[in-house]
Amino acid sequence: MKLLKPLLRIACCVTFASFALAATAADYPAPKEASVVLQNFRFSAGEMMPEVRINYVTVGEPSGEPVLILHGTTGSGSGMLNAGFAGELFGPGQPLDASRYYVILPDAIGTGKSTKPSDGLRAAFPKYNYDDMVDGQYRLLTEHLGIKHLRVIIGNSMGGMQTWIWGVKHPEFMDALVPMAAQPSEMSSRNWMLRRLIIDSIKNDPEWNGGNYTKQPKSLQFASVFFGVATLGGNQGLYKAAPTREKADAILNQRLTAPFVGDANDHLYQWDSSRDYNPSPGLERIQAAVLAINAADDERNPPETGIMDREIKRVKNGRVFLIPGSEMTAGHGTTGQAKFWKQQLVEFLQNAPRVGK
Repeated sequence: MKLLKPLLRIACCVTFASFALAATAADYPAPKEASVVLQNFRFSAGEMMPEVRINYVTVGEPSGEPVLILHGTTGSGSGMLNAGFAGELFGPGQPLDASRYYVILPDAIGTGKSTKPSDGLRAAFPKYNYDDMVDGQYRLLTEHLGIKHLRVIIGNSMGGMQTWIWGVKHPEFMDALVPMAAQPSEMSSRNWMLRRLIIDSIKNDPEWNGGNYTKQPKSLQFASVFFGVATLGGNQGLYKAAPTREKADAILNQRLTAPFVGDANDHLYQWDSSRDYNPSPGLERIQAAVLAINAADDERNPPETGIMDREIKRVKNGRVFLIPGSEMTAGHGTTGQAKFWKQQLVEFLQNAPRVGK
């Protein structure tokens, strides 16, 4: 196996710093940010990196019950610290009250401040997948945070798919799983087709130059906007926002000309990492209680396929909560707003058995 050049080593001692955030709807403890380095990380495709950095944010104290929260594609752990998500969950008396829970929000491999292609390797970066992301999260928890058991894992979108993988790969590591905006089945259909179109749009752009570009290829923003319109927002929500051609054009023009923060290689790898996602063969291994939360207007995981209804029957202690579609929901983006499901989470955690530590 070819050994890739080591990345710049970060400080050996993990240091915590206050994480500056805008005020949220709840008064939860100030988040803390840190990074760790995983030594000799071997990817599922066979390549190895001597050092992989995992960045993460925590809310609450390590003495609390540990909770792992996983973000979506192109996102980050800190990106979930917003009023609609953290502001509804982490405050006093809320479902994941940080005076009781120790909330851990990592940046997955290839995202946020964790090791990613734009750090220097560009298109020579190892071809990672969701299993590699979960392996990095597992090593963060066990090797560096000393956590042997989680009360619950909550993941949204890509994080929801990783939550299903966690349940299959480490069935006794958690009491409960809450995969959101995700299905426990093979990546396929419109979901994969549109991801492929993002990938191909970048690769076919002459400005990409095999990953060795000097400025971000124009295709990145256009493909990202196209994907967002096609798979996010909900039919009713989008119609409320754009009931006329003029308003639809205005929204598109704003998205296409807005400042775009992102790297083409990072995005290409992030979307491609879902290529072999498929926890379905191992669903019977899941021991944790499962509350799968999806939205009825989710464009990437349409309930009318019957996939979730079929697969959840194979989970020993699993059920589905389907958020009804309305002009207030946002399709695939609905589950990012905890107000739609936080009461379900409260009842679920009250009843989820503790399977050991």
